[in-house]
Amino acid sequence: MPNDRELMEGGGRSETEFADLEVAADSINASVMFHLVMDILGFVLYMHQQIPSILQDVNLEFDALHTEYKDLEVVLAQTELKASQRRVQNGRKREVKHGIKRLEKLMNNIGNTQTALKQVFNEIPDVEAVILILGGSPARSQHVYELFFSHGQNTLSNACDFIKTKAAEGISRKAIRTLVSKGAGSASYGGPSKLFLLVKARSSFNMPLHFLPKRDFRYSKKIVPMRLRIKCRNHNQEPHALNCDPQVADSNNIVDSTSNDYIWFQCRHVIKGLACKTSPEE
Repeated sequence: MPNDRELMEGGGRSETEFADLEVAADSINASVMFHLVMDILGFVLYMHQQIPSILQDVNLEFDALHTEYKDLEVVLAQTELKASQRRVQNGRKREVKHGIKRLEKLMNNIGNTQTALKQVFNEIPDVEAVILILGGSPARSQHVYELFFSHGQNTLSNACDFIKTKAAEGISRKAIRTLVSKGAGSASYGGPSKLFLLVKARSSFNMPLHFLPKRDFRYSKKIVPMRLRIKCRNHNQEPHALNCDPQVADSNNIVDSTSNDYIWFQCRHVIKGLACKTSPEE
């Protein structure tokens, strides 16, 4: 990867700065793209120490706390409970309630983001790109992850149940391994931050409860983004590729990303990280 000076002096980003992941055209659909984005979102949060463990484990912990809280309420409702036992159970109930409160806002925002993404991919399965930004605001970014999708000629728009398949799991694993090999998540911990999500879609896209149009969106030129491009191969044809760089226009794009037909939309749901003191394992 070029350093900041090379990027700033070069005035643009070259084709070699993409990390490419080539897949069969028929393996990319709305569900796969949704799970890929959510898995990378979880990866970004964990590797930049915004959550204490991987997102799947945080989900399990949150569900377990809710279950334990309900069980404790049942136990405390028993009239024959001894005073000493009641004190212990009440103490544990307070601990569990604190744990739920600590995770609640995070999990609600992640759940809202999932809902928004499902609606996006259901309505427009030919989404061009998704950007994940970690920082104080989209304009004051610390880390940027750009995901670009190329689509087969026949992009399916059928309703999707978003069940995670083995194919989706495999693509997510390959994508994350590719990002790790490029140094993703290796930066030091900068404290709790916010994660912003943007999608690039046709300007006719209308989902005001979840997304706001950001036609002239740009992040700081000082940031070197981590860029992953999902390339589809149609049988014996060359991979269909596109370059949706939000910073520079590429006249060789197969899909003209600078066209007014495609603009950026920012998700209303912002995920604020937790204070995490330990570093994730490599």
